[in-house]
Amino acid sequence: MRRGLTALLVLTALSLAGCAAPEKPSVTFYSHGESVRVSPVQYCERLARECQRPAPEAAGELPMPPEYPLQISVSEEIASTPWQVVFTYRGESGERLRGRSGVMGSEEARHAYTLRLPEDGARLERVEVQRYGTVSVNQTGQLQFVIGGTWVVGNSPQQDPRTS
Repeated sequence: MRRGLTALLVLTALSLAGCAAPEKPSVTFYSHGESVRVSPVQYCERLARECQRPAPEAAGELPMPPEYPLQISVSEEIASTPWQVVFTYRGESGERLRGRSGVMGSEEARHAYTLRLPEDGARLERVEVQRYGTVSVNQTGQLQFVIGGTWVVGNSPQQDPRTS
């Protein structure tokens, strides 16, 4: 009887584990000797028919000192689809600027990207990895690319790396 109950419990645990929702992909951001791994702030399945509620608390923080690159590493699930990096930074004069990488993934399955700001003295504020989900047609008949996942990191307060 005891063996039968043990076997039943093991089979139940295995079947429940098989039914668990798959873990959502994460992105790792690395700068000047520190890294942070973040879950998606927004995530949809590939066709963007089913999406999770936005989770702003999933955003990470990382010291991203000026003049140091930010390295980004994505999982296979992200790398195998089109994705891009969108970022906000302050120029040396304090002006808030935006930028974006080209679209990566799909054919070359790129798993990493190094972000270097276009001007000396600029400071990153926020970086997003955006995975494209699907393409739709808007009311005017134009193609619209739907973002199916977003991973975010913000610049945290830090010491000047030249003094540490």
